[in-house]
Amino acid sequence: MAPHGLTEAAPASASASASASSSGVGSAPRGSCVKVVSDTCSYEPDHILSSYTYENAHVETTDDGEFVVHPTKSAFTFKTSTEVPKTGLMIVGWGGNNGSTLTATIAANKNNVTWSTRRGVQKSNYYGSVTQSSTVKLGIDSKGRDVYAPFGRVLPMVHPNDLVLGGWDINDANIGDAMERSKVLDYDLQQKVKEELKAYKPLPSIYYPDFIAANQGERANNLKQGMDKWQHVLEIQKDIREFKEKNGLDKVFVMWSANTERYAEIIPGVNDTADNLLKSIKESHSEVAPSTIFAVACILMGVVFINGAPQNTFVPGALELAEREKVFIGGDDFKSGQTKIKSVLAQFLVDAGIKPLSIVSYNHLGNNDGYNLSAPQQFRSKEISKSSVVDDVIASNKILFNKEVGDKVDHCIVIKYVPAVGDNKVAMDEYHSELMMGGRNNIAIHTVCEDSILAAPLIIDLVVVAELFGRVQFKREGSDEWEGFHSVLSILSYWLKAPIHRRGEEPINGLNKQRMALENLFRAFLGMGPNNEMRLESRMA
Repeated sequence: MAPHGLTEAAPASASASASASSSGVGSAPRGSCVKVVSDTCSYEPDHILSSYTYENAHVETTDDGEFVVHPTKSAFTFKTSTEVPKTGLMIVGWGGNNGSTLTATIAANKNNVTWSTRRGVQKSNYYGSVTQSSTVKLGIDSKGRDVYAPFGRVLPMVHPNDLVLGGWDINDANIGDAMERSKVLDYDLQQKVKEELKAYKPLPSIYYPDFIAANQGERANNLKQGMDKWQHVLEIQKDIREFKEKNGLDKVFVMWSANTERYAEIIPGVNDTADNLLKSIKESHSEVAPSTIFAVACILMGVVFINGAPQNTFVPGALELAEREKVFIGGDDFKSGQTKIKSVLAQFLVDAGIKPLSIVSYNHLGNNDGYNLSAPQQFRSKEISKSSVVDDVIASNKILFNKEVGDKVDHCIVIKYVPAVGDNKVAMDEYHSELMMGGRNNIAIHTVCEDSILAAPLIIDLVVVAELFGRVQFKREGSDEWEGFHSVLSILSYWLKAPIHRRGEEPINGLNKQRMALENLFRAFLGMGPNNEMRLESRMA
């Protein structure tokens, strides 16, 4: 049986409640500490209604290099349901480092667990989660000082303490034993939650040896029978239905946190269209990966599926199927540490007019993820997801990167398996750049981070934000039809190394752009304009 969450959302902060009361505007919706007083935002019994004018610009480039800019405006109405559903999360690879760490963290937070370490007494928290531990600027107060609100309370959102957890794993260890095996959390903390976690047992998963490293075979003792891939789709759907019914859930999300697979070959007639992919699954074609089986099972029953590993789970046929069924999907590959730094630092260099010439990234780690990635085909999946992170940054500056002076960055990625370091991933990066007049600049960064403790909060954020966007509808100006967001939920890209995107479009990898999109969409749902730092009130006479 999966752990049960709290029945009440976390209370609004005292300062936020006092502020709302003293201003005479009444209270914010349940689960939120923000109320907007404006003719662009109204609060109905079960939803927030907002009017928003989206301003952009269409740009034409002439043959002589001039830019002709045509400002554009589009009017939208957003409707955000304020009824937060009882939500379940099923993790593929639940017994892995990420899944067991997340489960222990939620159990500890629900029970306000404290534990002793050599640094003193520690208290449970959700540090590393954007939705639980970061803030968003709302505006300024009467003295011109910035005012920030908790990110997770700008709008009513699921709290991680309320998530009901379950999932699958190819190994039959209960989650308590899996937590001990992973050696991620402090010993004293493990002792305080392990009895609860020992009651949680993963469901049998699917195992196609060709897709993951051969060294994982020794763990595979909890498997769905046979190699009939369509039967596996049906069994996964049955698992989700039973989990939802047993726990009285309104929504279920499925997250792939299992081993990195090799890349699937894109074959015309096999996985290039939705119909071909379904036909191939029914024929148990060898080039359909386990993660794609899970994705298709979820899409066909309207369940959101998010891929936290680097392989190409969403082959063209899976993308088309999600679009056809109007079901959210997200991926690929959790973006926990080194890649976030890379996207920020590359953007900093290019925005400063400095030209990166090479980026060399070296990692070594000793957990099971590193063990699996020691196989060449699985490493190749990771290499592809890591290498694309600076592509849009390079494309943004044709002064630094063009055919005459060079339009590429030498980008080298190395990952090694070193059992002795366990979950403590070591990352070393060197950025070699060109300065004015042929000068050179080197930046070297050495990072040691606890891999799974960085990854687990990402799972929380991906589910919390995906669930929220499922409660938002919009109407275009002149239309009476309410619509939902596109099936490829690209707003999740902040937490993903190689974000999937709509066909025909390019991904956005810049971390600052990704964060800005999140904040400004949240503001739009409240009828507020985009955040900016013009500060005209202090810059003009």
